[in-house]
Amino acid sequence: MTILSFTFFSLFTLTVGLDYQVLGLTTATTTKASGERYVQMRAGAPFKIALFADLHFGEATSTDWGPLQDVNSTRVMNTVLDDETPDFVIYLGDVITANNIPIANASLYWDQAISPTKSRGIPFASVFGNHDDAPFDWPKEWFPAPGIPQLICPAVNSTHSGEEAFSFRGTQRIELMKHEIEHNVLSYSSNGPKALWPSISNYVIQVSSSDDPKSPVVYLYFLDSGGGSYPQVISNAQAEWFQNKSEEINPNSSLVLPDSVPELIFWHIPSQAYNKVAPQFGIHKPCVGSINKENVSSQAAELGIMELIVKRTSVKAIFVGHNHGLDWCCPYEKLWLCFARHTGYGGYGDWPRGARIIEITQQPFSFRTWIRMEDNIVHSKVVHGSANQLSYKTFDQMIVILLCYFMSLIF
Repeated sequence: MTILSFTFFSLFTLTVGLDYQVLGLTTATTTKASGERYVQMRAGAPFKIALFADLHFGEATSTDWGPLQDVNSTRVMNTVLDDETPDFVIYLGDVITANNIPIANASLYWDQAISPTKSRGIPFASVFGNHDDAPFDWPKEWFPAPGIPQLICPAVNSTHSGEEAFSFRGTQRIELMKHEIEHNVLSYSSNGPKALWPSISNYVIQVSSSDDPKSPVVYLYFLDSGGGSYPQVISNAQAEWFQNKSEEINPNSSLVLPDSVPELIFWHIPSQAYNKVAPQFGIHKPCVGSINKENVSSQAAELGIMELIVKRTSVKAIFVGHNHGLDWCCPYEKLWLCFARHTGYGGYGDWPRGARIIEITQQPFSFRTWIRMEDNIVHSKVVHGSANQLSYKTFDQMIVILLCYFMSLIF
């Protein structure tokens, strides 16, 4: 009887813990003020985020084609922002194509990329991709017969003119981030811990309850997945930072407890876990999406971050960019692995552009995500706790009910 009671209690604790959010019993509160920068939900409304991925502003600056792509990218963002009216925008890496920008201050192109969001007064945050501080690539057409490159400077997009506009050293991650933060009161981005530099965009934003700014509804984690000036990895040091930071502000989330705060994670280059769930020959359930036109181009190595994440039951999804020809979401362990949608006209691929949208509900916590296209069409909707997951959890609940019934008969 003792063994049966222990088994029942253990099963009950595990199952009910998994299902608190489905049953609506989660409270998005914590007994400890996190001290993280927060953005507050509006009363009576869900919190909506737009993800702009792979804009690639400043690509092919020496051509007529390049600046036109920036105009087209701006049009896509304007359409999405007008259709969705988000509360927050995340720039998910490769905001600019630094390897095509020969001027001293690549932040000029960064400013252009964030201007549609800024002009509407919408707060935003950014993470770095592999092109944002990539070394300058000398175009082959710049080399005439004598072998001395001509300097073709995009003065039309620069505050400089003449020879002083040229600089081929690139603009470093820290310079780009400092410029964004210092010149934009709407920016929620951060330089991240100095111990992690040159990996810069590592930080947390708290989405707070509309009733209490100290009451977190969800934590948004941002991680720099490298590329450009250093290897395409999330390092052991970053993984350790994530572990320490997440346990500090959201303890007990590796256990199945109802009081842990949900977490969403954003970085640019997909982890190698994405290869494990990648759809083959189209997109089929349980995956959801519309384009699956290339193989996953993942980080160079897996150095511990995914192992930590899958142990945290509070992590609900990871969102990445990088692959322009992928926009699917697939379940992995207890969370979703999602691609954004290629937003910018810069970069490779001729697939229609759009943006992934995330909508967060406070009580009970849930999130939905879908893709809004440049032609206003919406598709590829995912609901956290969707049919397959919900039916699985409902089955668990039925087991608990039956066990309770039999235990009542025994006692």
